[in-house]
Amino acid sequence: MLRITSIGEILFDIYEDKKAIGGAPFNFIYHVVNLTGKGNFISRIGNDELGRELLKFLEEKKVKAHIQIDKTHPTGTAKANLNESTKLPKWEISADSSFDFIEPDVETSRIIQKHTDCLYFGILAQRENHSRKTIQSLFGKGIKYFCDLNIRQNFYSKEVIEKSLAASKVVKMNIEELKLLNDLLVNDSFGLKNSAEKIKSKYNIDLLCITLGEEGAVLFKDNDINSYKSRSSIKVVDTVGAGDAYASILCIGYMLNWKLEKINEAANEFAGEIVKIKGALPEGYEIYNKFRGDIF
Repeated sequence: MLRITSIGEILFDIYEDKKAIGGAPFNFIYHVVNLTGKGNFISRIGNDELGRELLKFLEEKKVKAHIQIDKTHPTGTAKANLNESTKLPKWEISADSSFDFIEPDVETSRIIQKHTDCLYFGILAQRENHSRKTIQSLFGKGIKYFCDLNIRQNFYSKEVIEKSLAASKVVKMNIEELKLLNDLLVNDSFGLKNSAEKIKSKYNIDLLCITLGEEGAVLFKDNDINSYKSRSSIKVVDTVGAGDAYASILCIGYMLNWKLEKINEAANEFAGEIVKIKGALPEGYEIYNKFRGDIF
């Protein structure tokens, strides 16, 4: 079935001239909802003005979410320092944010048990003990797990990465994260194919994705490997959120048993649409209409 839930950070990306709603787990589920018409999101925000803006946005966009309100810790923020030549941001993420304190409450358990076939999560929301314990308590529940690494700054540990990989059937990472994991977990000379296959085998991963930026992505499943790079010329405005867009199609395609070629092409082309706009989330729904036909 196609009941996808995401757990982790929702926050504001802070730019010099504006702020925008972000957080990989939220960007991911926002796309899933607009592509499939359904999806669940679990997070925690502060009892503050930013938190109230987030609640208003979720209500307006009809995103089904279980949002805990934290009276002590503020809504998370990520300050973006954008490299003008590469269009790649370097993030400065606030510490002790509300998303670090997600509680293992009754509603979270109900969503996982009754309304989830695949749970998406990442590494950032596991940087502190509280949310880490909550997320890891949801492992091993007889559903699929999708780990999108999204390693930020130094907010990771070997133990957290290993537990996350071992729990997951689908794993997505970029080429730099693959190099990091090769050094951390494989301890062998780096090679995209060699390192990816060793990680896939060691942690019994069903589908492993390595994204390569403008060079596309490589998928590894069973004994099959598929590479795809968009054939069309794309004028890149902003790469923020491109990986989250790719992840949404990757997850949907995996759950619907698409062939690797179809997953990789659709995911790359969807990410290619997102980099044409400023910010991670489109204002309208036209972009989604181009891809909904592949799903239904």
